[in-house]
Amino acid sequence: MKDSSSKENILKKIRQALSNPVPVPFPKSEGNSSVFQPPSDDLDITFASEFTRLQGKFAFCFDEKDFKAQLKQLFIERQWKNIYCAEELLRNIITPVISEKINQTTLKDCDVAVTSCEYLIARTGSIVLSSALAEGRTASVYAPIHICVAYTNQLIYDIKDGLQQLKEKHAKGLPSLITFATGPSRTADIEKTLVVGVHGPKEVYLFLIDNQA
Repeated sequence: MKDSSSKENILKKIRQALSNPVPVPFPKSEGNSSVFQPPSDDLDITFASEFTRLQGKFAFCFDEKDFKAQLKQLFIERQWKNIYCAEELLRNIITPVISEKINQTTLKDCDVAVTSCEYLIARTGSIVLSSALAEGRTASVYAPIHICVAYTNQLIYDIKDGLQQLKEKHAKGLPSLITFATGPSRTADIEKTLVVGVHGPKEVYLFLIDNQA
């Protein structure tokens, strides 16, 4: 009976609030214009700054040849053995670099997963992923280390721009899942201590290839 009375009191307050709406204190605050300042630097510089600030590891590549050289050096230094890459076009690019190591393992047993992405959000340093890519979001989440390969023409400034680009790109129907991944997985839920890699990869690498030349 008490619960019913409390529920009725809450509903009564809601009805009163709806019948006497509070005026908007800042009537000119709503609109389509962004509240953020336009970029002061090139999008690649803005993205790199935000991405590295969030513990992401960024590498700029002048072309695909430079990308392959940097990727090969990284694999030599880190001595990764089990590499997973489900995207055929991307696999064709990196196979000459790491040869037989690709896909000799399952996703759950790999050391590192290599993926592409939909777009890069410069303002927040975020990688836009979707289920339209091979393996959807799983490769970028389940692998302990995520390497993402992107091109400079995938850079956009804000999240709003990214959503608009996705709508245009997938005009026949949006992917069932769209994810904005911003740096390595991290949480401070436990005793306010920052822990990296709890809900996703501990390390995220972004290789940005210049294709504007």
